[in-house]
Amino acid sequence: MKNSRQEKIIELINKFDIETQEELCTKLSEEGYNVTQATVSRDIRALNLVKKSSDNKRQKYSVNIAQDESNIKYQRIIYDGVVSMDTAQNILVIKTRSGMAMAVAAAIDNLNIEKIIGSIAGDDTIMAACKTSEDAKLVCEMLNN
Repeated sequence: MKNSRQEKIIELINKFDIETQEELCTKLSEEGYNVTQATVSRDIRALNLVKKSSDNKRQKYSVNIAQDESNIKYQRIIYDGVVSMDTAQNILVIKTRSGMAMAVAAAIDNLNIEKIIGSIAGDDTIMAACKTSEDAKLVCEMLNN
């Protein structure tokens, strides 16, 4: 239940501009999860969520994949190298700048994203296998953020 709830939290914060724990509790309740504010607070810490400015100058929860200095380097490689991403069932297809696929794939692998089983890189394309199509969509959203 915990993993399912935390996956739903990531999905919700990627879909909506959620500013408070109370808003997140309400959205989770609408999705059928009976949670308390304390549970949501623990999930926010466990998922390493941060608040970032949204387009309307308000704060919203967001996934923070940069946790240490090495992750910042990997995040930069992904930001500089990725051209586009899309999913095909449980496969995440990532288009990169020419010659950058291996570096981007290595950066993604080093982030230890649990939902990615493995990846294959060519010159400008990466195919990352996920367990489910929903996992592929979540990883795509996370990397886009």
